[in-house]
Amino acid sequence: MHAALDIRVPSDVQQIEAIVAQVVRRCREHRFDGRQLSLNVPVALTEALSNAILRGNGDAAGKCVRVRAEVTEMRLVLEVEDEGAGFDLEACTEDPTTPENLEREDGRGLFLMRSLMDRVERFRGDGNVVRLTLNRR
Repeated sequence: MHAALDIRVPSDVQQIEAIVAQVVRRCREHRFDGRQLSLNVPVALTEALSNAILRGNGDAAGKCVRVRAEVTEMRLVLEVEDEGAGFDLEACTEDPTTPENLEREDGRGLFLMRSLMDRVERFRGDGNVVRLTLNRR
């Protein structure tokens, strides 16, 4: 069992919902765990896409985001690539439950991704890439 998805979309937050729905549908077709598809995948992928569009691409309409998804018998691997310069994953992941961060309106995306996925990595490809890995339960 193997399913792959590789799409490039305009850097527009209006694209997020359709991309997430397409990935969830593909995972469901390959019998990925329903609980993971109702919470983990949509939330983590939404956060990765919004970070790519708003932070990586600076909300620039002329830029694109590439999304790759691979579903296997063992796991789901998602890669979200933007045209930005990149960031330090460790330095940018803040704990929103600490007193100084409780009232902040931003800074929760990486924390959520790391809480919901089994592995979160960042590297340089053609652009800045965030890879999310979720093992089958």
